[in-house]
Amino acid sequence: MTYLHNIGAYFIMIKDMFRKPTKWSVMKTLIFKDIDDLIIGSLGIVAFISFFVGGVVTIQTALNITSPLIPKYLVGFATRQSVILEFAPTFISIIMAGKVGSFITSSIGTMRVTEQIDALEVMGINAINYLVFPKFIALMLYPFVISIAMFLGIIGGMAACIYGGFSTLDDYITGIQMDFIPFHVTYAFIKTFVFAFCLATIPSFHGYFMKGGALEVGKASTTAFVWTSVVIILLNYILTQLLLS
Repeated sequence: MTYLHNIGAYFIMIKDMFRKPTKWSVMKTLIFKDIDDLIIGSLGIVAFISFFVGGVVTIQTALNITSPLIPKYLVGFATRQSVILEFAPTFISIIMAGKVGSFITSSIGTMRVTEQIDALEVMGINAINYLVFPKFIALMLYPFVISIAMFLGIIGGMAACIYGGFSTLDDYITGIQMDFIPFHVTYAFIKTFVFAFCLATIPSFHGYFMKGGALEVGKASTTAFVWTSVVIILLNYILTQLLLS
């Protein structure tokens, strides 16, 4: 019953997010601040992880191709497919659920604990629109982060391939170009937009409706990370089934 109540409250929060909007002059400042915190602030960790995981995918693929009958360009092909279809949109989103999700939950939860949200509501401001909507808009730029993750994952694979001596540059590039299906990129970005919506709303829900003191802020952040990750994995399965099967 509690879960059903929480799901109902979550959808009510989403509806209220678009109701009674804050003045644009104020909202614009909030949106730019959230873009800086959530998108630009995440580029470093995303770039680092993408480059090296792309390299690991390439090395593992190359080491498992033991038959001389299998062409070397399949290393580039496998890296491209792994990075674009699954690693960049899904794996990076789960990492972002930890970084961005915890930040959102703790920042809104701290405002709840210090009664700043109550003060906003007393002033007649729609606190959900004021706090959640800028994060939602900021995370609509999330595909930009994922496109960087895709690019650096493939570049990291290329670096590992060449410096590890697993394949030549020409073979790797041939593999990247072979049997390329543009819809796979579209599929990855559709998933990315859905995951961005989850990253903005689920942590916000746990921060906004948390109860207790400072200790509960940490617990709410952990709960938000777990539920965001679970929802992302479930939606990943559903979207893959719908779009690729």
